[in-house]
Amino acid sequence: MKHFPERNEPDGTDFTERWITLADSNITKNALANSMKALMKEKPFDKISVIDICRGCGMNRKSFYYHFKDKYDLVNWIFYMDFILYIGHAEYNDGWDLLTVVAKLFYRDQEFYRAAFRIEGQNSFREYFCESMIPIVSFFIEEQGDDDDDRKILVASFCDAYLAVLERWLISGCTISPEEYIRKIRKMFRMIAK
Repeated sequence: MKHFPERNEPDGTDFTERWITLADSNITKNALANSMKALMKEKPFDKISVIDICRGCGMNRKSFYYHFKDKYDLVNWIFYMDFILYIGHAEYNDGWDLLTVVAKLFYRDQEFYRAAFRIEGQNSFREYFCESMIPIVSFFIEEQGDDDDDRKILVASFCDAYLAVLERWLISGCTISPEEYIRKIRKMFRMIAK
C-alpha cells in the first residue's frame, strides 16, 4: 500500500490538518464557496459576477478579493478543499484507488463539477484539475518508463485521458457508479496497453 508522504509545516504541524483547521475556521471563504456553488446551479459561470457571489452570502467585494484573486480562483479552491477533506490520509493500494476517490468526489457534487468543467479560458477548472493530478499520477507511476522524459509524457497523457473520460461521465449524467466507471476505465487502459 502507498500513502502520500507526510508534509509538515515549518512549525511542525501536519500540512493537511492545518488546511482543514483553516477551512473549518474560515467562515468567509466557506460562505463565498457555498454562494458560488448555489449560483453555478442556477446560471452559467460566465454570467456570474463577483457581486452576485457576494450578495449570495452577505459579503462585500473587498472581502472576496481579500481571499480570492477572481472567481476562477474560488472554483479551484472549492475543488482543492473538497479533495483534501475527502482523501484525508487514507492509504491506497494503487493509483486506481485514488482515482476512484476523485470520481466519488465528483459524483457527490456532480452538478457543481459538471458546471466547473464547462468553464473556458486561461484559468479554467479543467486546467487546474490537470495540474492537480500531475503530482498524484506521478507518485503512483514513479517506477514506470525508462527516463524522466518518458515518465513526463506518460503522466501528461494519462492526466489528459483521465480528464476526458471523467468529464464525459459527468456530462452524461453519471449513469453508473464511480466504482463501476473507474473499473471500466481501468479495463480500457489494460486493453490499450496490450
